Amino acid sequence: MTITVVTADDEHLVRSGLRMILGTEPGIDLVAEAEDGLDALDLVARHDPDVLLLDIRMPRLDGLETVRRLTAGGARTRVVVLTTFDTDRNVYDALAAGACGFLLKDAPADRLLTAIRAAAAGDSVLAPSVARRVADELARRRTPERLEAISSLTGREHEVLALMADGCSNAEIAERLVIGEGTVKTHVARILMKLGVRDRLQAVVLAYQSGTR
Repeated sequence: MTITVVTADDEHLVRSGLRMILGTEPGIDLVAEAEDGLDALDLVARHDPDVLLLDIRMPRLDGLETVRRLTAGGARTRVVVLTTFDTDRNVYDALAAGACGFLLKDAPADRLLTAIRAAAAGDSVLAPSVARRVADELARRRTPERLEAISSLTGREHEVLALMADGCSNAEIAERLVIGEGTVKTHVARILMKLGVRDRLQAVVLAYQSGTR
């Protein structure tokens, strides 16, 4: 099944680069390009894409507020934030607002394509290098409620969550813990339920906020 994508970035060169990468990739269809958040909202409403690649810093409406409005409106589109990260401080809030992942703008093409496919499949995209960079900021946002939610996990669920935070896939978690991949999926589902989050990435955020990772 073809994955439909909308990109949103105010830099022409970035949009051109994304167009070159996505335009020739089988199974991925770049349906529209936006120059700012307002255009992105309009294009998402018009095309209902599977994935939105969204810059965090844009004129008129920035990426953070765009994510918030998409989430509030119940959009099914999965949002992957494009960021330089060293200078974008709002990326932490974008996670809480509903973004399913982060991708550095200098990421290689194969990682970009992997991230799009993962997002379209309902997974979250958070490379270990990115996770480590957000750790300090997330740790400053700890709350008693989050600590209580994390404490409800079993020992095995803590192990699974820690490996999720390290960027491991279900298959990699299964291999490291010497359990079946189906068992891992069950643990992940229970972790999401106990923490009251909708996907793996938000669970990882809680892990960092609580100091578990």
